[in-house]
Amino acid sequence: MLRKHASAITKEDDPEKIANNLYDTLKKEAGLGLAGPQIGLLKRIFVIDTSPLTDDPSVEKTEEAVINPEIIEKSSDTAIYNEGCLSIPGIYKDVKRPEKIRVRYQDVAFNIIEKELDGIQARIFQHEYDHLDGILFIDRLNSIERKLLAGKISKIRKQK
Repeated sequence: MLRKHASAITKEDDPEKIANNLYDTLKKEAGLGLAGPQIGLLKRIFVIDTSPLTDDPSVEKTEEAVINPEIIEKSSDTAIYNEGCLSIPGIYKDVKRPEKIRVRYQDVAFNIIEKELDGIQARIFQHEYDHLDGILFIDRLNSIERKLLAGKISKIRKQK
């Protein structure tokens, strides 16, 4: 499921109900973001909640559902951040991504939103966006790092 491409959300999909389900799951796991494919739903939706980072004054509190997102521009400047994923528990690795992105998406009322993101918001958005295209953060590692993780990932697959 995590390797498949998600399809667009429509009003008939009841995006508010899906977003609430994603938020509930995310809060139980104390994560920062969660995408439809991570709960077995191949739809282009994810939620972001930075409240677990409230101790960091540089992090703007964000809690939003993102529907049918697009990344329309990426900065050439990159940043490295230690990422983890609720779908791959216990593995954290440094991942290089564009530092700033310009995005367009819809909210649960299907209003179109376009904005520039940087810092942790850009990081979470890109990580969750990848899930909608069947990409995991470990795919962004070099081949040596992926080979070193192969045994751990195999154990995680067997547990699920």
